[in-house]
Amino acid sequence: MVIKVFVATSSGSIAIRKKQQEVVGFLEANKIDFKELDIAGDEDNRKWMRENVPGEKKPQNGIPLPPQIFNEEQYCGDFDSFFSAKEENIIYSFLGLAPPPGSKVTKSPEEASSLPNGDVVGEAQGTPEETEKAEEGGETEAQKEDNEDAGDLPESQEKNTEEVTEEGAEGDAEEEAEGEEEQPEEEDEEGS
Repeated sequence: MVIKVFVATSSGSIAIRKKQQEVVGFLEANKIDFKELDIAGDEDNRKWMRENVPGEKKPQNGIPLPPQIFNEEQYCGDFDSFFSAKEENIIYSFLGLAPPPGSKVTKSPEEASSLPNGDVVGEAQGTPEETEKAEEGGETEAQKEDNEDAGDLPESQEKNTEEVTEEGAEGDAEEEAEGEEEQPEEEDEEGS
């Protein structure tokens, strides 16, 4: 499978050139095999790209701008889609490629939510005993939450605690003030 990146080598737009460079640079840096196809110098490339970009991905004027990315004949996306996939660390699934061995690549939400056999992740797929255990686990979580809530003090107890704390702070402040008055006297006694 070869990734095809359609570019315009003679584009007058700086923004387009930067986007093309970013895509090509990323693919080169990650040693992903790709083929750069120029739509500015080759009418067949331009025609093929325009015909194979899905209708919903075309801009309002109907002419998709480079870079456009394909995996063989399969449309992957434009620069914005590429950038999003790169940011979400799902570039290999975006390109329709298997991640290299040892890489920590997450699957796209679409891939993660469905299994190869068509089942949806999270649906009951086990025996009745496994389902029962899972339900019991849910009850355990609810019980944990109840226990945490029981640890909270009723409002009347919270108010009492606050009052004691304030009174204690006032008493401490009075003791400190008395202690400060006594300290200079002690210094006088030591100095004499």
